[in-house]
Amino acid sequence: MARVTTGLPWIGRRLLLGLGQTAAVVLLIFLLTEALPGDAAVAFAGDQPDPERIARIREAMGLDRPAGERLGDWVAGLLHGDLGTSLVTGRPVTGHLAAGLGPTLILAAATLALLVPLSVGLGVLAARREGGPVDQAISALTLAVHSVPEFALGVLLAALFALHLGWLPATAVGTDLAAEPLVLVLPVLVLTARPVCTLSRLVRAGMIEAMASPYVAQARRYGISGSRVRWAHALPCALAPATQQLARTVDWLLGGVIVVEALFVVPGLGTVLIEAVAARDVPVVQGMAVVFGVVTVLANLGADLVARRFAPRAGVAA
Repeated sequence: MARVTTGLPWIGRRLLLGLGQTAAVVLLIFLLTEALPGDAAVAFAGDQPDPERIARIREAMGLDRPAGERLGDWVAGLLHGDLGTSLVTGRPVTGHLAAGLGPTLILAAATLALLVPLSVGLGVLAARREGGPVDQAISALTLAVHSVPEFALGVLLAALFALHLGWLPATAVGTDLAAEPLVLVLPVLVLTARPVCTLSRLVRAGMIEAMASPYVAQARRYGISGSRVRWAHALPCALAPATQQLARTVDWLLGGVIVVEALFVVPGLGTVLIEAVAARDVPVVQGMAVVFGVVTVLANLGADLVARRFAPRAGVAA
């Protein structure tokens, strides 16, 4: 296998690795959901379940079949784009995903739209004032914000800006996120707070290293202006490690969105997942976990491509 992949270009090897990671994600998700205590049949049986009734429900749902057989059917469906059918509602899992996808995408897109320019701006500003009061203030502020968990920060912001000052809505109950952008302010602030601390520090470190590099010194000798050297020459190379961290942030956003959606009652994928776990609706849990896992693999693949484009020497050798 090593001889086969050695002759492939970098992108081919990286795609093969991504396929292997996706297959591992699918298998791990199935094994973890199999290890969950109880199942949908027990949940349907009520508070005082009758073993015979549970057995009949389990047989009707197909839960009594061997795990290997169910895994084979599930993987075959995945290869055809079928994530399965909900044990609770009888609807396709894709329907549950579609119902919660809109609010989650709006929330994630708004977070990334604020996160990227804010992280780059703070990182470049801190690097320009390395060791000065501005750099120290940004470092202290980011460290303090990063130490606060998302749930605690969300409660504090909601108590201050929604309950005490009354400037912003506390929840998104019965609200169209696209039509009422003020509902997004608090959730987006919570989701942005910790990642911006990590990304800005990576941009700062990358900028300091890039500004001290020989190619930046050569650009200065050619008489290129300081701002152009900073933004056109140093920043692209400084963004390579930050881009890979941004991919991990996208993965973190999927988990962070669950907490934030529960806190601010946003009817997105997080709410769908919580309800599915409570009802032991395994196909919905598995389908959402597969989607989250594939997004993670694709995000990291895209980050590797961008990092290789900006700074080939920093690219990931698969």
